[in-house]
Formats: sequence, C-alpha cells, structure tokens
Amino acid sequence: MDKKQLRLELQKLLTDMTDRQRSQKSRSACKNLISTPQFRSASAVMLYMSLPYEVDTSEAILQAWQQGKVVAVPKISWQQRHMLPVRISSLESGFSSEVGGVKNPVTGGPVPFEEIDLVVTPALGFDRKGNRLGRGGSFYDNFFANEQLTAQRCGLGFCEQLIDNIPVAEHDEPVDFLVTDKEIVYFNNRQG
Repeated sequence: MDKKQLRLELQKLLTDMTDRQRSQKSRSACKNLISTPQFRSASAVMLYMSLPYEVDTSEAILQAWQQGKVVAVPKISWQQRHMLPVRISSLESGFSSEVGGVKNPVTGGPVPFEEIDLVVTPALGFDRKGNRLGRGGSFYDNFFANEQLTAQRCGLGFCEQLIDNIPVAEHDEPVDFLVTDKEIVYFNNRQG
C-alpha cells in the first residue's frame, strides 16, 4: 500500500474514535511516556501541541513542568517548511491557530537543539521498526536531520496506529522508541 492510501486509512481510524476513547487512551499513553527513563532523566523535552485526533499531550506537558523540565514545542514556518523548538510556559495562551488547527507558539524563546534531551513526535502511523508515517510535510524528518540534535526520538500514538509496515523513503527519519496507550517499544535505529 502506498503512503497516500495508508494516510487516508489511518486518518479514518483516528476520526472514528470517540472523544471518550481518545481521552482515556491519551491519559494511558501519557502515563506510559512519563514512566520512561528517557522522559524521567530529560532536562528539556520537546512535545507537540495536539491536533484534535492525536494523543493529547497536555498531561505529559503538565507533568514535565511539575518536574522542573524545560518544555518546548514546534514553531512551524510553513513558507520555509521547517520548525524550531520554542519554550512554552502555558497551554492556554501564546499560540496562534494555523493550517489544519495547528497551534503555533507566538511567544517564548528558541531552545537550542543541543539542549533538548527528548523529542516526542506525532504521526499517523508507526511500525515495529521505528518508521513513522507523518502527514506528508517532512517537518519532523527535516528536524531530525539537524546534526545539532542528539535527543532521543520518541513516537507517541494510540495502539491502533502501530501497523505492520510503513513505506520508507530515503529522507524518512525513524524514531528510537514508540509509546502507545498499551506498550512501549524500543528500536535499534541509531548508533551512539
């Protein structure tokens, strides 16, 4: 199956979930994320501001603040097709609503790539090799390709988003581990 068709199937799977299911599964996924050694030991974490059908990261963000961590989220430049990590201190204010409902930070300073210990990334789907199928913009692939970024890469999704095989292109960047509402799966994709 090609990426386009797979994206459509995974989007349907996500939109068919009820709000109650999504909320319960999001809490479980965040609880699993918070329990990982990578999250516990991180001084600075980069999470994402959830779209309506993604795992809601707000619980993990609140927990990170309670633990004294720096929390960054992506500031997206649609024209340049890249994103920068920007520090946030609120879930309620300091955001603009952008393309497709993406919350883009308008306040907060950039966090240097080398200071980020853990990057939590969304996707439409993941496989058991650490490959991820994003929405097609390559924002995270380009972000992960930055040589200054040495952070652990964590995929975050619902168990239904874990599928057998994701088609991979040369520029696709895998994650180091995946957290869902049901399990934590580690991969051996990068040396070091």
